[in-house]
Amino acid sequence: MKKILSLVVSLVLTMGVLAGCGEKSETPSGDGDKLKVALVYSGFLGDKSFNDSAHEGAMRAVEEFGIELKEMESKEPTEWESNFVAMAADGYDLVIAVSTQFEEIVTKHAPEFPETKFALIDGVVKGDNVVSSTFAQNEGSFLAGAAAAMFTTKTDIEGVNPEKIIGWVGGMDIPVLSDFFTGYEQGAKYIDPEVQILQSFAGSFNDPLKGKELTVAQYSQGADIVMNVASGTGNGILEGAKDEGKYAIGVDLNQDDVYPGSILTSMLKRVDVATYMVIESVINGTYKGNVTNYLDISNGGVSLTDMSVMKEALGDKFPQDILDKIKELEEKVKNGEIKVESFEGFGRK
Repeated sequence: MKKILSLVVSLVLTMGVLAGCGEKSETPSGDGDKLKVALVYSGFLGDKSFNDSAHEGAMRAVEEFGIELKEMESKEPTEWESNFVAMAADGYDLVIAVSTQFEEIVTKHAPEFPETKFALIDGVVKGDNVVSSTFAQNEGSFLAGAAAAMFTTKTDIEGVNPEKIIGWVGGMDIPVLSDFFTGYEQGAKYIDPEVQILQSFAGSFNDPLKGKELTVAQYSQGADIVMNVASGTGNGILEGAKDEGKYAIGVDLNQDDVYPGSILTSMLKRVDVATYMVIESVINGTYKGNVTNYLDISNGGVSLTDMSVMKEALGDKFPQDILDKIKELEEKVKNGEIKVESFEGFGRK
C-alpha cells in the first residue's frame, strides 16, 4: 500500500507541475541514448548570479556530452518540492537541486527513487544516491570584505565619502548567507578594525525592488560600497549602485560589467563548476553517493574577479593597491596563514 500511495502522490505532483510551473528543455525528450538531466531551481534564471551560474555549467555539459536537459523554475516553495519529485518520477537519470533550500526536500524524497541519481548544490544531504556540493563562501567573502574596507578610504574616487562604512545586502536570512557575512566582516576588520559594516536581508531572492530599497538606505547611512549576496534580488542592489553614483560588489557570477564602473569586483562562487562536475561524473561512471565536493580558494572554487572592468572605468584613479593586497591575502588563506571563520559548521572542512 505504501508503494501504491507513493506512486499516486508522484503522479499527482507531476500533473501539478505540468499544469503550471516554468520549464525549459534544451534537447527533445524521449531520446533513450542521451543522459537525462534535470535542474530544479528555487527561483528563476536571469538572476545573473547563482541560478545562471548553474545553468552555464549545465549548458557546458549539453555542448560537451549531448545530454538532454530540462530546467524547472519557480519561486514558490511548494512548487520546488513538486518539481523535484516530478523530475524523479519522470525518469530523469540525474536530478540536481540548485539551492541550499532543497535540503529537506532531497532528504525526504531521494530515498523514494533509489535508481535515480541526485545532487544538491550549496548544501549537504546524506544518501547513497545523493552527491552534495558546498563552497567556502566565507573565504571568498573575506577577500570581498577586505576589498570593500580598502575601497571606502579612496576619497579621491567620485562617490566615495570620508566615512569608513561599508554595506552588505543578502537575500534570505539562512545559514549559508550568514557564512558569507561572517567572512565579509572578518575581511573588512582584518584591513581596518574601525570599519563599520551595515547588514540587511531582503527576505527573498526574487525581489530586486526590495534589494534596491535596502541598498539605497545603506548608502544614505554613509556606506559607499555594498556587497550583493541576493541572487535575483541582487539585480536591484547593482542598479542602486549605478543610480546613486555609488559602488557594489557582485556575487556568484562575474557581474562587473552589468553596470561598468559601478561594480568594483565580484565574488565568484563556481556553481557552474559544481554542476558540471556532477554531470561529468555520471557520464564517466564515477558518480558515487554520500560524497560532498568542497570548493574553496585553494582549488579555485571561490575567488574575486581581476577588477579589469573597474580598472578601465577609473583609469589612473584605479586603486592598484587593493588588487595587490587581495592577491597577498588569497595566498595567505591558501597556505593557512589566515584562517577564515565560518558560521555554524560552514567553511573549511
